[in-house]
Amino acid sequence: MQNRRSFLRALAALGAAAATPVRAQPRPRFAKDPFSLGVASGYPRPDGAVIWTRLAPDPTRGDGGLDPAVIPVRWEVARDERFSSIAAEGTVQAAPEWAHSVHVELNGLDPDHGYSYRFLSGEAASPAGRLRTAPAFDSAPARLRFAFASCQQYEQGYFAAYRHMAATDLDLVVFLGDYIYESSWGREHVRKHNAPEPYTLEDYRARYALYKGDTDLQAAHQAFPWIVTWDDHEVDNDYANDRPEDGMPREQFLARRAAAYKAYYEHMPLPGAMRPDGPDMRIYTKLAWGRLANFYLLDDRQYRAHQVCPKYAGGSTVVDPAQCAEIGAPQRSMLGSAQEAWLDREFAATRAAWNILAQQTLMAQLDRKPGEGQQFWTDGWDGYPAARRKLLESIAAKKVANPVVIGGDVHMHWVADLMPDFDDPKSPVVASEFVGTSITSQAATQKSVDAILPENPHIRYGRSDKRGYVRAEIGGGRFSAELIGMETVKRPESGASVLARFVVEDGKPGAQRG
Repeated sequence: MQNRRSFLRALAALGAAAATPVRAQPRPRFAKDPFSLGVASGYPRPDGAVIWTRLAPDPTRGDGGLDPAVIPVRWEVARDERFSSIAAEGTVQAAPEWAHSVHVELNGLDPDHGYSYRFLSGEAASPAGRLRTAPAFDSAPARLRFAFASCQQYEQGYFAAYRHMAATDLDLVVFLGDYIYESSWGREHVRKHNAPEPYTLEDYRARYALYKGDTDLQAAHQAFPWIVTWDDHEVDNDYANDRPEDGMPREQFLARRAAAYKAYYEHMPLPGAMRPDGPDMRIYTKLAWGRLANFYLLDDRQYRAHQVCPKYAGGSTVVDPAQCAEIGAPQRSMLGSAQEAWLDREFAATRAAWNILAQQTLMAQLDRKPGEGQQFWTDGWDGYPAARRKLLESIAAKKVANPVVIGGDVHMHWVADLMPDFDDPKSPVVASEFVGTSITSQAATQKSVDAILPENPHIRYGRSDKRGYVRAEIGGGRFSAELIGMETVKRPESGASVLARFVVEDGKPGAQRG
């Protein structure tokens, strides 16, 4: 009973500001720049997109350094960089119960068109961002260029990868999880969180503000629209559904999850339909790029079954499947039944030439034991083999055109063939997979990767010694991927290079060196 009362009190605290009348501030004055966290756009549609900012003149504070007052924010969208030709404009109220964040859902814009946007409040003006609307749903665009990234532990390196990303010609960025890290870990830190692990809404707001203050990350948000999903560190390492790894009581953890989800919404260019309801927040969705490509953004954290055979109260481990029989239980789901059913319906309905599953981690089986026997990591798809097989069989049964899975999480570049049964050499390849290395987060050694590659013949490439991201292009009957690696993440001015190139040809699942 006490745990339930604690949980309800925590949820009530999250919504208390919404229930408390706040005064309006019609002519705001700011002692410092209120747009310190930059601007962002996301979720482009043929007629618009979401544009975002958050007023925070003092981002080190959970309230952003603002009084609990509603503040008017004007927004402008222009056809040119000088804002001489305004395409749309308006005013919204930035409310303290949402950390004075602003989410404007634009509409009435032209498809497949570039725009500039900005925000103004009082005498302050934000930096100008750029976005491109999606092509019309029934159009056949010649190409799509995008990058995908994940895992940016602030302490372990600088975000120089985003400086390189922002200088390229992209239509879209896909972020695949671990936008913040709740914990401090790793070696050779170049900067510090300077705060303990977050548990409350104020804590998570401050952690997001720290990360979003990075100028290279801001540059990539200004340059392109983003679509995003989360992984574990936006809340707590290795959490699964309603269970953390450390044994925190369920209701206390759900209160923590509610705080983390709310802070996530407040700091991302998300549509209003994704606004959280306590510890629940639907973020899985589809985005179309004409008839050329569909993206399916998945959520493999909120609805998954708990990890099997944990060493402690919860969380991941590496197991021998012969000694952990429940790992193969057919009812164990990674996505949850509702999301699985939604994805099946989307597979059945798609008419896109290419179909991109944007999810968190490595989907291909990865036997981590050299020699005889097998060992699998339980926090990834290897911990949910029946769910993986069901998904891949659905792709094959519904004859989904050119399925490509993209992921992050494991801090390494991987390229793999995906088949329903990885232990059967005759199992058909039904999809191609590209996993990007981390923006900064540290990884296992290349020697350890090389030792297990012979155990996994379906894996075409594995590289763990470089941080970076993946740059991809769809067009001309192929999917092309460049695996980008940074020289170092210990210097903010670091250079970057292409480590490898792979292509997938139309109608031929499986990646080849490009």
